Amino acid sequence: MIKSIKGQFILSLLVALCFVYHSFSYIEFTGEERFLFNRILFFFIMISSIFNAGLFTQKYIQARNKK
Repeated sequence: MIKSIKGQFILSLLVALCFVYHSFSYIEFTGEERFLFNRILFFFIMISSIFNAGLFTQKYIQARNKK
């Protein structure tokens, strides 16, 4: 586990961006309903990952302002 706040911040941003890319790369505009569960699952994981990145952003900014 990364112990520094800056490292956790960068790692959470990287993971959030990867989930956003993965979720939006499987959007098909053909209207087919196959693999719907997987797309919904990755969409909710993407939302939680972005929320986690926001929490780490807040923690990083607060730690930076204390110095």
